[in-house]
Amino acid sequence: MSVAPPAAGRKRCTVAFATPARQYLWSVELAAQACIGDALAAARAQLPPGLTEQVPWDSAPVGIFGELRTRGDPCAEGDRIEIYRPLRRDPRERRRERVARERRVGRR
Repeated sequence: MSVAPPAAGRKRCTVAFATPARQYLWSVELAAQACIGDALAAARAQLPPGLTEQVPWDSAPVGIFGELRTRGDPCAEGDRIEIYRPLRRDPRERRRERVARERRVGRR
């Protein structure tokens, strides 16, 4: 199945948000000069009301392909715009705790 290219002066991006249980992806078509905030607004308009409250549209950090950006930054054709949720625990702190535990066990 092939997807038709966007109309002249338009671009397509994907907006992504993941919970521990599920990943959500919204394909949006935007004006050529659109920014990340425009893509988020277009994705939000596609949702049923119940899901809209579950996604932190206005408060969460956002990025493109894993790089932190602001909502005013431009996006390009094919970009994956990601809405980040906070980590429950800092991975570095978890690793420090694991190493400390292993050292205690190893010294016995």
